[in-house]
Order: sequence, then C-alpha cells, then structure tokens
Amino acid sequence: MPQVRGFAEWPAQGSPKEEGKALRERVPRHAHARLDLDASRPDAVTAVEESNRDRIPELTPLRIGRMAATPFAFLRGTAALMAYDLARTPVTGIGAQICGDAHAANFGLYGDARGGLVIDLNDFDETVHGPWEWDLKRLATSLVLAGREAGADEDTCRAAAHDAVGAYRRTMRLLAKLPVLDAWNAIADEELVSHTDAHDLLGTLDRVSEKARANTSGRFAAKSTEPAPDGGRRFVEAPPVLRRIPDAEAAAVAAALAEYTTTLPEDRLPLLARHAVHDVAFRVVGTGSVGTRSYVVLLLDHRGEPMILQVKEARPSALLPHLTTAGFQAPPVDHEGHRVVLGQKRMQVVSDTLLGWTTVDGRPFQVRQFRNRKGSVDPAALAADQIDDYARMTGALLARAHSHSADPRLIAGYCGKNTALDESMAAFALIYADRTEADHAELLTAIRAGRVAAEMGV
Repeated sequence: MPQVRGFAEWPAQGSPKEEGKALRERVPRHAHARLDLDASRPDAVTAVEESNRDRIPELTPLRIGRMAATPFAFLRGTAALMAYDLARTPVTGIGAQICGDAHAANFGLYGDARGGLVIDLNDFDETVHGPWEWDLKRLATSLVLAGREAGADEDTCRAAAHDAVGAYRRTMRLLAKLPVLDAWNAIADEELVSHTDAHDLLGTLDRVSEKARANTSGRFAAKSTEPAPDGGRRFVEAPPVLRRIPDAEAAAVAAALAEYTTTLPEDRLPLLARHAVHDVAFRVVGTGSVGTRSYVVLLLDHRGEPMILQVKEARPSALLPHLTTAGFQAPPVDHEGHRVVLGQKRMQVVSDTLLGWTTVDGRPFQVRQFRNRKGSVDPAALAADQIDDYARMTGALLARAHSHSADPRLIAGYCGKNTALDESMAAFALIYADRTEADHAELLTAIRAGRVAAEMGV
C-alpha cells in the first residue's frame, strides 16, 4: 500500500528505542544533574515583576503575597524563571506536548462524564510542544520543596525526587512495550496505586475523593449565590476572591459564550441549550494565575439547578521565549485559549466534556466547567511516608501524559533500565530547590524593603 498522510510508514524505518539510546552519546544521562546559571539571569524580583506585566494591577500584591508564603509557593508562580534556567540545561531534543508547569500541586481529581473520578494533570496554562525533561525536572524540584515545607528530612525529599523520575522511566518503558491503543489508555485509575506502589497514600486519596465528589456547581452556588429580583439567582460578593462586576463587563463575557459554543462538538450544544445564563462574576484563582482575568458564569436549567462555567484568560505560555534557546520552535498559535484546550486534550486520557475557548474584548480565554468534582492533594501537607508514594504516582501520570504526543519507545530508549537518570535528576532537583529558596528569600527582602507590595495571608 502507498504511504497515507497522517499514518506511520510500512515497513517501519529504524528503531525508536535504538534512536533514544543513541542520544545518550550526545546528552549523557548524568548531564541532567547540571545547573549552570549565567550572569544574564534575571534576579528573582525582576522575574516576578516581569511576570506581572499585563495583569490587573490591583491584584498583583495578592499574587506576590501568595508567592511569598513559602519557597514551594514561589516556584508555583515562577514558571518563566525556571524555564529560563532549564533552557540552559542539556536537552535530548525529543519533543512532547508538555504541561509547562508540572509541579506537584498541578495534579488532581476531577469528574468524568459518567460521574466517576479521574486523577491526572489538571493545569495547562503554560502547555507547549517542548522538551519532556523540563516537566520532569520541575516535578522533581517541586517535590523536594513540598517535602521540605512538610518538615521531611533531606533524604526523604531526595528520595521523592529520585522515585518520581524512576516511576516516569519505568512507566515509559511499560508503555513502550504495549500495543499502541493499550498504551494510549493505560494505567486506569483503579490500578494506579498498585502500579506505583503508593499504598501508603490510599487513605489520603480516599479523603480527597470524598471531598471531590461533593465539590460541585450546586454546592458552590448554594454558598455563593442568592435569589435575584427576576426569580433567578446571582453571585454574592466575597472579596477579594469573588466580586461583582459592572453590567457592561458581565454582558461582554456572556456574549462571548456564543463564540465558545462554536468551539464545542455539536453533540454538546443541546446540553448548553437547556441552560440559561443568569449572572457573571469575577473570581480570583490559583497562585500563578492571580491577576489574570477570570470569570464564573452561573447557568440554571429549567428546575433551577446550577451549572457553572469558568471563563479564564489565556495568556501566551511563559515558556515560549525560552524554547528557541533549547532548540525548539513552537508552532504558530491562532488563539491562546485554543492552545490551552488542545494541549490539555493531548495530555489527558479523559478531559472536561465542555472545554472550549472564546474572546472577550479582544483577549483570548479558555472555558471549562467549574467545580466539576475537583479535588487535589496538598503535597506540602503529606506525611513523610506519603511523599514518596505521591512522587511515584505523579511521575507515572506525567509519563502517560507525555506518551500521547511523543513515542514512548524513543523516550524509554533514552531513559534506560538503570537508575542513572533518576540519580542525576534528583541531584538537579536538590540544587534547584536550593536556588528557589534563595530566590524566595530575595523576594521577601524586597517586600520588607518596600520594593514590591504584597498582601500576605490572603
């Protein structure tokens, strides 16, 4: 048969596994322990100020206050600074759809269309096609910082980073051996704990799951809305997190939902058509996202049952300026919201059925369900005997996510059977965690000196 566009060649040419192994000659696995900071690196405060550009000015002190809370919180808000540093570390050249912000708090539970719970990566604001190593190094570093914040000793923190990389490597090897369709849907959630030997985490996952099942639009609406004069409901202010907005701004967001519906599969449209738009409010989210424009939209069905959508500004990926330094060229982006949605669908096995995008006053936004049974593990609150389990679980999930866009045989060939990569990336994680603590200290000094404003403890 002739070659068909979009499909693999037959007979197959070469061996991806051997190609991956050959890359070790150019980029030895031990080289990933290196961190070379150059003199042109921006200082931490300058990096934070730069990341605040084009955010809502009155919210940046809240963002800085949240980042100042701990070194782990600082890392969560400085994806761009770490990308600057990672761009100057060795890369294999193997590209994948990466999260771009794969720290340990960006994994969590969410509901699928049938009412079940899925655990996976759950934040894709920075997603791009880039080096798979960047996600793995960010995950490993975040586990060290979260462990230190939880009071774990240094051996425990290092083991968490080491075993996250090890789980990634072993999972990639497993996926490389499976038929492609099986690998694509591999590691069902009920098998994830056994696959990663994360049994000490079971109690925590059960508690998080119980909370996630109750974390619904209905519960949020019951707490955050009140009867409206027209017989519907409207949001109640809860500053600084939830606030009402001028009618013209609310109308612009509501009108943008028409464009959003054009980005959905046609079979989803009858579901939305049975809901009416009742109110729009501004809601602050996250740590790194504070200061971006984010709205919640209250929809009610004919019985008055709520469904809430989040309309969240989609800024260009913070990694974008640093990809070329690492030898990668990001594809052109037609709409930043589309980039986020496409990246999420490429990395998750199951995604929100109402993911879409739109434009409000010339700015790109992503749209998704709000509070569809979401839940998360706080890695900085885990007991010492659970951090390692959580590390292995997240490492496996990251491998699964990368394998959807990169051939697992190629990455597995590079990673190999032994622990060489685990050791080097764990060493990097400890070094970069120390660097992050120093950067965090610089931010605290700047706050005390009055160079930057911060709202602490909010």
